[in-house]
Amino acid sequence: MKRLQWVFLAAGISFLLLTAAQCTSRQAGQSGKTVSEARTGSPADHLPPYITRLTYFGQRADWSLDGKKVLFLEKTFGQAFTVDVGTKTIRPVTLNYFNAGYTRALYLSNGDILLSGARNFDPEDPWPSRSKNAELWVLNKDLDKPPVALGTKCVEGPAVSRKHLRIAWTLNHNTNPSELPEGVSQIWMANIEYDNGVPKLANKKLVLDSRKLPFKAGLETQNFRPPDEKELTFSAYGYRGTEVMGINLETGKITDYSQSPTYEEPEGIFPDGEYTCVESNRHIGKGGSQNIDIYKLRLDGSAHFERLTYFNDFPGYKASNPVVSDDGKFMAFQMAKVGDPAGVGRGIFVYDFTKAPESGR
Repeated sequence: MKRLQWVFLAAGISFLLLTAAQCTSRQAGQSGKTVSEARTGSPADHLPPYITRLTYFGQRADWSLDGKKVLFLEKTFGQAFTVDVGTKTIRPVTLNYFNAGYTRALYLSNGDILLSGARNFDPEDPWPSRSKNAELWVLNKDLDKPPVALGTKCVEGPAVSRKHLRIAWTLNHNTNPSELPEGVSQIWMANIEYDNGVPKLANKKLVLDSRKLPFKAGLETQNFRPPDEKELTFSAYGYRGTEVMGINLETGKITDYSQSPTYEEPEGIFPDGEYTCVESNRHIGKGGSQNIDIYKLRLDGSAHFERLTYFNDFPGYKASNPVVSDDGKFMAFQMAKVGDPAGVGRGIFVYDFTKAPESGR
């Protein structure tokens, strides 16, 4: 009889615990304050106090040198705009002349703007304007005349020094089919000089040829590493999923900073040079560049990551393309949907490091 009583007591306790767990789960789902399984809707409607929305469209942000404005593209093959961080006033940058649209817009150290875009655009076959025909241009900061072509193509994003008139960019078989075999990519670097006000490339130098690597990977330049800018970070696509790499510009030594089998792509470096932002799917371990959020990676060889955004916890969404302000206090980034092509954004957001907890949640 006592044994039977204990059985009923145990069953009753189990029922109460299960009921309490279900209630807690329902409350968590309604409040949106707990684990990722409880998150529904858009992350833009559930922002933490240290993230604010800056625009409702746009992608590929870049901070102005004074940190007061963010330069961005309206869309891939679209026009460039700036948004005032304080007032949220949006102004056009590339609408005063005819062009075929752009895939990148980045500030040079003198305030001029480096653009990447093709001379022609075919809406029936748009993607060659990004992967094959994009060229580098310099637009005068006064915005009073069309940009000047620098005489080189560019694969995806160039790297721009925030201290010197120096850039780095990538070429591959698509951009230079007569010079580079299929599967080969190169990183180049040069200074930008002005001859009677006309910009041109000078001291052009080959930094890295993918054939020299001990592993197979596609290359893309990312950032000059502050404060001395003697190292350049780059993406090694296809190696261990995609790795965060750095090359010493004086010695040629290459360092694998991410050391991970998941997808990690460096995007946006901190001004002290101790960390880089990274797009990664390490929280889920699959989906390549689709299931990504933004992480902070320590550049000391420890492969220490810290997650900053949790947009991918909301089914169908991701955060990408971060860039850190020169004072290190803010990060601009974009929201996108899972399935969007890499780099496509659906609005610019600002992350305030001074208000955020270390976990980024």
